[in-house]
Amino acid sequence: MTEELDKYVREHTSTEGDYLYRLYRATNIHTIHGRMASGHLQGRLLKMLVQMVQPKNVLEVGTFSGYSALCLAEGLPDDGHLYTFEINDEMEDFTRPWIEGSPYADKISFIIGDANEKAPELGVTFDMAFVDGDKRTYVETYEMVLALLRPGGYILADNTLWDGHVTDHAYDHDQQTVGIRHFNDYVAADERVEQLILPMRDGLTLIRKR
Repeated sequence: MTEELDKYVREHTSTEGDYLYRLYRATNIHTIHGRMASGHLQGRLLKMLVQMVQPKNVLEVGTFSGYSALCLAEGLPDDGHLYTFEINDEMEDFTRPWIEGSPYADKISFIIGDANEKAPELGVTFDMAFVDGDKRTYVETYEMVLALLRPGGYILADNTLWDGHVTDHAYDHDQQTVGIRHFNDYVAADERVEQLILPMRDGLTLIRKR
């Protein structure tokens, strides 16, 4: 997509609101990998998908600065709840105040730790999950999430085109690229689900558990 067309799309998409705008800006100023935050377009998509599915329980793997968590929570019904896991404890001091200071704080449980280990301990059945964790272990995370997901539930997997590296042989020895390729092939062959890769931003795969 050209820069001009990208600008046009953003101008014709609902705004993210001041709080999310300030969070995105702070993320890019105060963290090394600011572009890891979902951002305006993907954030609006996450909110709208949640509004469509109307899940009661949502699982997020990879909170980072909390931008996507707030977008997911924004779309939740009144009785909905989001459980979001961040494995990097160094992000907690930045992220927790943004989550707890948001209008959706009572709908979010922000948990520091490995979701692959800790999410099953919650004893919760999920209706939707957003996966944006370690690309090297995407398949393991996928299996964990699928086991906790109700039939008909949805998984949204981020970064599945990985800056186009999935088709670039120059990245054949990059472990994160290898992990994403393995995940994409694994899901495509999995008869337990149906899937669609949206070529939006860095690639977002929508997966429905049969």
